[in-house]
Amino acid sequence: MATRGILQKPKMSFWQIWNMSFGFLGIQFGFALQTGFASRILQTFGADTGNLSWFWLAAPLTGMIIQPIIGHYSDGTWNRFGRRKPYFLTGAILSGFALLILPNSSLLVAIIPPIVVGAGIFMMMDASFNVAMEPFRALVADNLPESQYSTGFSMQTFLIGIGAVAGSLLPYVFAEYFHISKTAEAGHVPANLLYSFYIGAAVLIGSIVWTVIRTKEYSPEEHAQFHEEEPVAVSPKKTGFGQIFTDMANMPKTMKQLGLVQFFSWFALFTMWVFTTPALAEHIYHVKAGDTTSVAYNDAGNWVGVLFGIYNGISAIYALLLPKIAKATSRKIAHAFSLTMGGLGLISIWFITDPNWLILSMVGIGLAWGSILSMPYAILSSSIPAKKMGVYMGIFNFFITFPQIVSSLTGSVIVKHLFNEHSVYAIIMAGVFMLLAAISVLYVKDGKKNEIIVKI
Repeated sequence: MATRGILQKPKMSFWQIWNMSFGFLGIQFGFALQTGFASRILQTFGADTGNLSWFWLAAPLTGMIIQPIIGHYSDGTWNRFGRRKPYFLTGAILSGFALLILPNSSLLVAIIPPIVVGAGIFMMMDASFNVAMEPFRALVADNLPESQYSTGFSMQTFLIGIGAVAGSLLPYVFAEYFHISKTAEAGHVPANLLYSFYIGAAVLIGSIVWTVIRTKEYSPEEHAQFHEEEPVAVSPKKTGFGQIFTDMANMPKTMKQLGLVQFFSWFALFTMWVFTTPALAEHIYHVKAGDTTSVAYNDAGNWVGVLFGIYNGISAIYALLLPKIAKATSRKIAHAFSLTMGGLGLISIWFITDPNWLILSMVGIGLAWGSILSMPYAILSSSIPAKKMGVYMGIFNFFITFPQIVSSLTGSVIVKHLFNEHSVYAIIMAGVFMLLAAISVLYVKDGKKNEIIVKI
């Protein structure tokens, strides 16, 4: 709304929003390879199911530390390369390097055990994804008027889905249609996974470069024309970490309420990513614990990639419908419905014995994933000051990384001692947490539920 001489940001066209968001296709291509196949790679290098979540602990820890720092400094960068661009371009280059190294960790076996190398590169990979990802969230809010927030984040979700489908399906396509080996000797990653990670690195860097070239960021002077001097807590004696903690203490109420929703949602997602491969291998393919070289285990791993591709594909399509659903109901109702479908999809896995029927489970999970990637950010963007968009988007990542840390610390213990190493029970637990997220979102205060949502 333009008041008191403050100009309204011009609406962006479909292709402008597309170009601005295109880098997310590459980020999610790489992220899909990580979430779909990191557990499989780590098991290949010697990790057992009972300790698997410990290796995933590095990912949320790095995200919790890095994203607020990146957000804080990107808020005030504005050099000749841009405001957000330098950060996600750097993150893309580092992520691409990690994608090349992770599946080749066994090459260093003479120097360092591959599981140690794999865990270290896994940490580097997730840290790099975090450097690239959060400035993209802030870029949408920087460049779009508030009436296009839902449209912008839905476009991101659509491209995220496309990238994730490609990344998830690629190992299966290489194995089944190009007859590239899907098995390897003990301690080595199959060729179909190796080639998939190589292509992932190229797609990631290429898509980020496209956004950097094709997207303009507002200068400080232009940005000032679109925003009032907002009352934010700034201490002249605090810089860097000190100011980040001040901002955290003064976060809006809506952001705190969304924190609970995010905790339940991301605990469920992280648990699913860690345990789906061993759960399906045991529960549906009847693979013995610790067997990572059999055809059945690798068939299960490849099918997990297909299933993850399906739920990401569903999320991409659903992202195009979410603005209309939110307009007809509200952003809270749309998100609650989506999370409920995800919870039911996860729980349904327990009742399935035919791998093909798991596609139905992925439909529900895809609806939840599509909403998780867009609705919380649309709600959040309406409640935080524009000059603090980067740092608050980074702080908001606490509510994503903290539940992942909790899941990492407790997941292996729960599966090993409470579930007697039956990973499928962890998937059911994830479904229950997703349903709790659906209930908690109904208590979030969203002051912009009647915003104008523009078609994409």
